[in-house]
Amino acid sequence: MDRLTLEEGTYAVKYARAVIENYLTGKNIVVVNYPKKFDKYRGVFVTLHTYPDHTLRGCIGVPEPTMPLIEALKEAAISAAVNDPRFPPVTIDEMDNIVVEVSVLTPPKLIEVEDPSEYLDKIEIGRDGLIIEYGIYRGLLLPQVPVEQEWEVPEYLSNLCLKASLSPDAWLRYPVKIYSFQAQIFEEIRPRGQVVEKTL
Repeated sequence: MDRLTLEEGTYAVKYARAVIENYLTGKNIVVVNYPKKFDKYRGVFVTLHTYPDHTLRGCIGVPEPTMPLIEALKEAAISAAVNDPRFPPVTIDEMDNIVVEVSVLTPPKLIEVEDPSEYLDKIEIGRDGLIIEYGIYRGLLLPQVPVEQEWEVPEYLSNLCLKASLSPDAWLRYPVKIYSFQAQIFEEIRPRGQVVEKTL
């Protein structure tokens, strides 16, 4: 994966925040002089947490590399703020108490198994984000989620199934497809504060 530097990651987080704050105040953001890597097609997620209690406030992304990172960031940032169906839209006043996190993804790769029990050896907590597909059902969990929730791999897989509106044992019972991806995660330490790269 063409990794981002801390400087580029900082740009991504500050840009995501600027997109949200401009959108919430009815302005459009025009970007110039952004890092060249942001022209590459990459998947990305933007996650918003309340500060200082770190409660989830919105998380939406573009899982596949279907557009340049600079465009995917804009789409994910706005969606995380106002289109996450689990939460009411974020208000501009709230942005003083929200920290922004950006996860830049590698392209998803199918985990090939002959028996579902092989998933337990092929998935690593703290490294792998997962996508599950079964017919019309699809769910995704970022690699930081099982770390934050302190899940082992079986719990991770069960919760991935639930995210896709499947039964928790669907990964064992049905011919599902599971893809893994990795992420580089950058987040603000406090609202509008220093950006750090998160290690899981």
